[in-house]
Amino acid sequence: MHESVMTWTAEVLSRSSIAGRTVLEVGAYDVNGSVRPIVEALGPASYIGVDQSEGPGVDHVCDAIALTDEYGVDAFDLVICTEMFEHVQAWEPVLVELVRVLSPGGLLLITTRSEGFPYHPYPIDAWRYSEAGIREMLEACNLRVVVLESDPQAPGVFALALKPPRWKPPRWLRAFDAVTGVTAMVQP
Repeated sequence: MHESVMTWTAEVLSRSSIAGRTVLEVGAYDVNGSVRPIVEALGPASYIGVDQSEGPGVDHVCDAIALTDEYGVDAFDLVICTEMFEHVQAWEPVLVELVRVLSPGGLLLITTRSEGFPYHPYPIDAWRYSEAGIREMLEACNLRVVVLESDPQAPGVFALALKPPRWKPPRWLRAFDAVTGVTAMVQP
């Protein structure tokens, strides 16, 4: 994980936004760094790290497309997904699960890589995302983008979005088969 991801996370999250709240980190396997210590220092009520296989930082093995099966809807106040989206072949159902497991009034924090970042297949390397693409994805889920910016150190995107307290699922999400029409991503 890039130091810039950890620095940005420390800048956008505050004790008031984390203390006493429930946190889920999706893609928590600590390959080369984790935001977990930063977030845990802010006093969450709980912090659960999930990934598709056991390893450092993983509390439960859970596929990202089965989050609501495992935890239910509206289960977490903060959902974190750092440096994982580029490694997911089918990002649409993963995004849907992140949104469904996030409680109304909760925050979704995503970081991912953009075009120009070197190919890094661990386990696969499937996508590159632009700021416009991440904004489109989040807004298509009726989330409010709070912060959206490029990684200042390497090609990447950082996003923090709010699931409004009176969140209504978009029509496509209520009968989800696949997200269509979202653009501005390229495969490496």
